[in-house]
Amino acid sequence: MKKWFVMSLVAALFIVSACGGGNGGSNTENAGNAATNAPTNNASGNANEGAAEGEDIAPEEGASLLVWESKEERPFVEAIAKEFTEKYGIEVRFEEVGAADQVTKLTTDGPAGLGADVVVFPHDNLGRAITAGLVLPNDFYEEQSKTENSEIAVNAVSYDGTLYGYPRSVETYALFYNKALIKEAPKTFDEIVEFAKTYNDPASNKFALMWEIGNFYFNYPFISTGGYVYGDNGQNKDDIGLNNEGAVNGVKYYGSLKDGILPMNTGDVTYDIKKGLFTSGTLAMDINGPWTIGDYRNAGIDFGVAPLPSINGQPASSFSGVKAWYVNSFSEYPQAARLFARFASTKEAQLKDFEITGAIPANTEATNDPAVQNDEIVKGFVAQFNQSTPMPSIPEMANVWSPIAAAFSDVWNAGKDAKEALDNAVQQIKDANNGAAAQ
Repeated sequence: MKKWFVMSLVAALFIVSACGGGNGGSNTENAGNAATNAPTNNASGNANEGAAEGEDIAPEEGASLLVWESKEERPFVEAIAKEFTEKYGIEVRFEEVGAADQVTKLTTDGPAGLGADVVVFPHDNLGRAITAGLVLPNDFYEEQSKTENSEIAVNAVSYDGTLYGYPRSVETYALFYNKALIKEAPKTFDEIVEFAKTYNDPASNKFALMWEIGNFYFNYPFISTGGYVYGDNGQNKDDIGLNNEGAVNGVKYYGSLKDGILPMNTGDVTYDIKKGLFTSGTLAMDINGPWTIGDYRNAGIDFGVAPLPSINGQPASSFSGVKAWYVNSFSEYPQAARLFARFASTKEAQLKDFEITGAIPANTEATNDPAVQNDEIVKGFVAQFNQSTPMPSIPEMANVWSPIAAAFSDVWNAGKDAKEALDNAVQQIKDANNGAAAQ
């Protein structure tokens, strides 16, 4: 799966323009919502025909929109919203909600009429959103989205043959390093341990490396040394590889790094703390995503980006994902919401996002733009894509995050045996999966 994903991603991002269908579907409730909110006012007069080249959907009279996004993306969202309002006269309000939290929040806020009209989340949450009937298909702009974006991105934001997302960016995380503190990126975690012996000075906030040590998204590399989440390309909920021998060995090594690299508890290492130390010039290395590029550049730090160091002699695979806009199926203004999702996901919008935040475009032409191709930082992320693993998108992925994060925290904070912690987490995941199936 990894080899297929890598070759497809690199080809889709940097070589060819591709179009694609997808996997996934909707339940009866979602189909009803989609029918209720289907576009009815467009130039062709037939909503099912979608948009012709250059044609826009007609928004509802008096429409105004609420958009959810994370604080890291706020500068881009506010910039693109301003352009949208100037062109269409539709007010757009921004509310800060982390991408990973949006499906959970929309589950309650959507039916209550409190949810954002347009939301954005990584593709691993799509199955859960579809099952709950929370988002509308990308129907009116379907063909444009398919032909303009990489096939990987289109497939990731589709479910049971239906396209739901308006692809915006592809992402993983990699190793940022401050060239003033360490000239070359380490190839192994063992090298970082050696560097930390002479560099670390906690009293002066000097640390060799930080990452969000309590967040499974960033801890997956320690599972990837022989383990996996779900089998069959992430689709088999009954085949869990989080506690096999390779995973256990990786998490044991993870636990050893508290003394070797980062003598802090999981709750004490946050995104903001890491960013503050890196921009102030005391943190030598940070494992982070492309959303951080803009902040680090603005801080004047001379940094590079490289693939993650190997773990126990094996390449460290990172999670990778696709972020896209989605239209809330309970939106009062579904056509205006579709219009914004399209406007904020075009080639021009994705290049603006890249310029402001460093987000790597899903749009093929945008990815081939010289502004992206000539960026050495982006090339570092592409190298990490070569050893990345797409997050599973089945609804049961939601049952993984909390138990496995707790297992990592137990190993790091309390020195719990790695196998015992992982076995416990896997049992919780199995119980949740079986409970969901029984319902």
